[in-house]
Amino acid sequence: MHPAAEDSPLGKASEYIATYSPSLLFPIPRAAKWAELGLTAETLPYTGVDLWNCFELSWLLPSGKPVVAIGEFAIPADSPAIIESKSFKLYLNSLNQTPFASTESLVQVLVTDLSAAAGKPVGVRVRTLAEVAAEGVATLPGRCIDELDVSISNYDQPQPQVLRCTAGTRVEEQLHSHLLKSNCPVTGQPDWGSVVVDYCGPALDPASLLAYLVSFRQHADFHEQCVERIFLDLQRLLQPERLTVYARYVRRGGLDINPYRSTHALQPDNRRLVRQ
Repeated sequence: MHPAAEDSPLGKASEYIATYSPSLLFPIPRAAKWAELGLTAETLPYTGVDLWNCFELSWLLPSGKPVVAIGEFAIPADSPAIIESKSFKLYLNSLNQTPFASTESLVQVLVTDLSAAAGKPVGVRVRTLAEVAAEGVATLPGRCIDELDVSISNYDQPQPQVLRCTAGTRVEEQLHSHLLKSNCPVTGQPDWGSVVVDYCGPALDPASLLAYLVSFRQHADFHEQCVERIFLDLQRLLQPERLTVYARYVRRGGLDINPYRSTHALQPDNRRLVRQ
């Protein structure tokens, strides 16, 4: 478990506060998990973002009439801290009985508070239900590898040694799986996700990739660190010309978390998947 997470609201009974309380936000420094992966803030081999979507965002107009909307929060992958998810939920709930003069004034408060917690500027969009509904439900790009016939017996720790590639055979492809599962390192509750590997380099054996992804099934770590570990293991194996790994996790408590890590600048498609 991340040592800082022991002091977080995760796994503890919490009072739900319905008036604006920015002190509820609980940052967890990324440095300890980076160190586990042999990284520092100065040596990150990727760029990226953690896209959070809130489907339970609500506040009051000056008249007292409530508003509901969907919030999108973009936290830079190199920010000094992640924001612990339950504290994020509690903070957003503290807006429920809080009046704001306009959506713009709400956005400014969100930007200020979330940027202070993450340690870098956080992007915020607040959208109407109609805007999000018009986008529809997305499907993942490339080939789904979930129907491959593989034999798997390791579930407790990621198994990068099972990954295989064909040296000398250069490909450019996108592979995806809906079989990613890991566990919350504090509560032990399951986190379900879909993952995409988009790369240009030596041909990755898709069956070995599936076995590797399933080996996360009992692994305890936060969403962001799971994606970073997948990115690093594939980068070490393939030494690719380019590599992008991202996961779309199923929401919990009205929030989903979608980490993107890449060797190049991205413009992520943030449309939800059918399970989100």
